[in-house]
Amino acid sequence: MLQFISEIDFIIEIDKLKSVFRKSLVLDQSKNENSAEHSWHLAVAVTVLEPYANFKNMDMLKVTRMALIHDIVEIDAGDTYAYDDEANKLKHEKEVCAADRIYGLLQNDRQNELKNLWYEFEKRESPEAKFVDAVDRFIPIMINYLTQGKQWKAFGVTATKVLTRNNPINDGSTYLWKIVNEIVKESVEKGYLIGS
Repeated sequence: MLQFISEIDFIIEIDKLKSVFRKSLVLDQSKNENSAEHSWHLAVAVTVLEPYANFKNMDMLKVTRMALIHDIVEIDAGDTYAYDDEANKLKHEKEVCAADRIYGLLQNDRQNELKNLWYEFEKRESPEAKFVDAVDRFIPIMINYLTQGKQWKAFGVTATKVLTRNNPINDGSTYLWKIVNEIVKESVEKGYLIGS
């Protein structure tokens, strides 16, 4: 049997991200998006939304790489719905185990580089991580709004829950946070979100 280098084994493994489906819909509402589609969308979004970051002189290569690898752990851990309080209690623990296994497929230097980048995103301590996290949170809100709150309604999500959970957007982009507040207000008025 053909033997591959560890980098190719890793590339083969991350193909599984295409089979991890999220609660978010694609905009035409024909299907739920998968985590690979979401990661690509996020990588493009951080590129075009860079002017709206709270930070100047970010390392945009790091931002893009962070966007591309941030959800690889979902291959093992699955996607945890943002507003599922019970499932979110175990999310971090499951994702750490997944990071150890999946990034562990790589050789030491590359393994440490990508795993550390993932941890940096998770901790939201650097300007790059705060910005990627802000856009990562913004996109599903925008999609929910543009699909008339279909998934918000399906899961009984409230305006308070959306604002509370997504408050860290303000740390990465005050501009996007302002848009989120407008979206939530209008979504309540239109009946897309429960107004409490």
